[in-house]
Amino acid sequence: MTSWPPIAALLGPALPRALWVLALLMLVAALGCIVATLRTPRRPLVYCAAGLLAASFIVVLLPAQHAPLAFRLLIGLVALALAVLGGWPASQLVLALATRSTTEPSAHGGILVRALTPEGVTTREVLRGGTTIGLLERFAAAGTIMAGFPEGLAVLIAIKGVGRFTELEQPEARERFLIGTLTSIVWACVCAGTFRIVAG
Repeated sequence: MTSWPPIAALLGPALPRALWVLALLMLVAALGCIVATLRTPRRPLVYCAAGLLAASFIVVLLPAQHAPLAFRLLIGLVALALAVLGGWPASQLVLALATRSTTEPSAHGGILVRALTPEGVTTREVLRGGTTIGLLERFAAAGTIMAGFPEGLAVLIAIKGVGRFTELEQPEARERFLIGTLTSIVWACVCAGTFRIVAG
């Protein structure tokens, strides 16, 4: 004996919407964690944001159909904000975990490196403006993927590499540049990829 109305018939249309709502809520929660850690850096919040982002990416894979326009707009806006803002805390965390460098942060967002010259040991700042460049980089990376033009990532990475080329002679600078750039772009790509799956 079957129940009326059939449970399968009710859950069929409702389940994808429930999954999109769940993904949207997880993205909003991840963005909240990121905004909170921007004021006072806290590693647990970055871990939580990364976990929520990964979970939302998995959840949007389940419906196997395109989301309605309202969900696409909302998830797109939140994903873009998360891509732009979240890459900086994520990069800082990965750099702290991956490097044991003695480089010092500076007032202009770069790092202070020491070099031996004929005049003695000198200190200079390299990779200045990293925070601003990172924001623009993630906006461009997420934007190209969300617009359906992932080839733009190659152009973006090439421009950044050429622009920083003269500052990368120090091992500390190269290490931070590679780790920071890769983490930043991967973060932006996962956020944008979540939207692309929803948009179809």
